[in-house]
Amino acid sequence: MKKSFLKFPLKLILAVLVLGSSFSAIAQEKLGGLALYTVRDAMGKDAKGTLQAVADAGYKNIEAAGYENGTYYSMSPTAFKAMLKELKLKPMSTHQSSITLDKADVMFADAKAAGFKYFVVPVPPMGYFKYYQETQSMGMTCSNEELATILTTLGKKAKTYGLKLLYHNHDFEFKKDKDGIVPIEYLLENTDPKYVNFQMDLFWVTKAGADPVDYFNKYPKRFKSWHVKDMDDEGRFAPVGNGNIDFEKILANKKLSGMKYYMVEQDRTFNMEPLEAIKVSRKALKQIGFK
Repeated sequence: MKKSFLKFPLKLILAVLVLGSSFSAIAQEKLGGLALYTVRDAMGKDAKGTLQAVADAGYKNIEAAGYENGTYYSMSPTAFKAMLKELKLKPMSTHQSSITLDKADVMFADAKAAGFKYFVVPVPPMGYFKYYQETQSMGMTCSNEELATILTTLGKKAKTYGLKLLYHNHDFEFKKDKDGIVPIEYLLENTDPKYVNFQMDLFWVTKAGADPVDYFNKYPKRFKSWHVKDMDDEGRFAPVGNGNIDFEKILANKKLSGMKYYMVEQDRTFNMEPLEAIKVSRKALKQIGFK
């Protein structure tokens, strides 16, 4: 066997080895990020195993949604950072709805220690977010001016910790309020991009009846991050590629939007397990052209 192997030309042997290496590289290709809110239940049961599954699915970045009492998923910020490094996942951003002006220093220090670059305020903070059970809708109890002031204060402080502050939208920010003002437009026009920018949730913008590209044109470079999730025929969350949102059109305007990174998110996966849904979305990302 050894003698017959040696009869093969050296160039052929090297070509086979290189080809095999290329196939391996393709199989291990990583792109995009996952918002861990998608797999929140699994993270609560087995954080490391779930993160390994996220890495195995082909994602390279993560966005946390599990900060509590100074820990990320019951781990110290440095321990969480070390686990992500071991699994070759990059901590890009963290959603922390419990942020307040009084807690900001501690939270920003923890986020920095965990290795995050972006701190995302996912809803109006300080108890101003409101969910109306009777209409199953969302809103806020503060004024647009109050929210802009809070975000500006937080953004300035975040910058001193080397973090970039983003505000994440749902649908209500893209609808006119009782005074005829569109909250997201007020925030965009009354915050300084040096301190405050935005994470656009493509699903919720579409749900509100707005066009993401229209906002990229009107407010260029302000949307540093996207939440990428699809919408089915019933208006429900769907894996990327299994719905009706025109991601190709949106992606063609990436530069205009100012997007630096994106996160796949699916708040509910219905008849599909979350860890299976993220694989479906990951496959579609590549087909659509996300990198």
